[in-house]
Amino acid sequence: MTSNTLFLSYVMRQFESAAQTLGISQDLSEVLRRPERSVIVSLPCRMDNGELKVFTGYRVQHNSARGPYKGGIRYHPNITLEEVTALAMLMTWKCAVMDIPFGGAKGGIACDPKGMSQAELERLTRKYTMAISSIIGPYLDIPAPDVYTDAQTMAWVMDTYSKVKNEPTPAVVTGKPISLGGSEGRNEATGMGVAIVTREASKRLKRPLKDARIVVQGFGNAGYASAWFLQQMGCRIIAVSDSKGGIYSKEGLEVEKVLEHKRRTGSVINYEKAENITNDELLELECDFLIPAALENQITERNADRIKALAVVEAANGPTTPEADRVLFEKGTLVVPDILANAGGVTVSYFEWVQNLTRTKWSIEDVRTNLEGKMVRSFEDVMRSAEEYGVSARQAAMIVAVKRVAEAVEALGSWP
Repeated sequence: MTSNTLFLSYVMRQFESAAQTLGISQDLSEVLRRPERSVIVSLPCRMDNGELKVFTGYRVQHNSARGPYKGGIRYHPNITLEEVTALAMLMTWKCAVMDIPFGGAKGGIACDPKGMSQAELERLTRKYTMAISSIIGPYLDIPAPDVYTDAQTMAWVMDTYSKVKNEPTPAVVTGKPISLGGSEGRNEATGMGVAIVTREASKRLKRPLKDARIVVQGFGNAGYASAWFLQQMGCRIIAVSDSKGGIYSKEGLEVEKVLEHKRRTGSVINYEKAENITNDELLELECDFLIPAALENQITERNADRIKALAVVEAANGPTTPEADRVLFEKGTLVVPDILANAGGVTVSYFEWVQNLTRTKWSIEDVRTNLEGKMVRSFEDVMRSAEEYGVSARQAAMIVAVKRVAEAVEALGSWP
């Protein structure tokens, strides 16, 4: 069984556990577990050397009972339909747990963006947008950036879609450049949301944030922003990593200087004021808060019993397997699950969509104030559910989300 197939099975098991706890009927469970639409497209793309290369693209739309589909587009050589399906389902639950009016979707292209030029990426993005243009739209499905895509990618999607529809349509995507209707605070939103729930978790654990030891696995956009905001809150960032390895300093790292080093050298490793460590070693460091901000399946039953953090705050999607989650719960480690912890991004995407539809512009203060309120309320909803049902925070978040989506599906009924 491949890692992506395993990932899908993990997501399904989380749903089934919540559905069973809530007493949802088998009929309704069948509706909720199946994507409403799964699309695979073939994308012939001319490369810079004249070669015509064929890529495979995906878009999975899981559920639209609570609103238009919402979900990112990722570019990665190992992407599969199973992975996209799992991520689309997670997006449904993420939007529901945050109580924003979106359903879940996800998309992607199986490619290696690190080995492609900017011109090749633009051609491939426009090909993909053309191929899925009939199933996306401001009131149907609103893509966003994800792994190895960014604001520029969204600008290409928006421009291509607008030309297909023969009208400017900024609300078709979120995560756009500010100059094209993007929202203030969007780039930092996931990291800010992670920092907010980490702060709320510290209150619950009665561990002051002042000088709290933070370990961040993954120093991309979400990992860096999480570290930066937490450092502003008084935390000590003792270790960070990227795909090449990690660095550790007991005294703490200066986040901005580590970022400058990574930009200059291509990695955080070999930072002069820290010692190099492996990603495996980083996960097992003694700390207060561990923030996995890389890819899925990083904390497993192989290493869960060696995790020394008081709490794990999941900035990445699916970094903890169900077996590991059970081990952590039994040893008293609080895990703030991905569908809550990293929901700052989709929440500010929702704010961007609202701004685009209403042709208004929010200030950074408005964005941050509204994000703060959403994250705190959702954290409290999940913690209340955990206490009510006597379950882990992950199970509680799923219970909150599945209940909201199930109620919407039942209220809509079946047509025709």
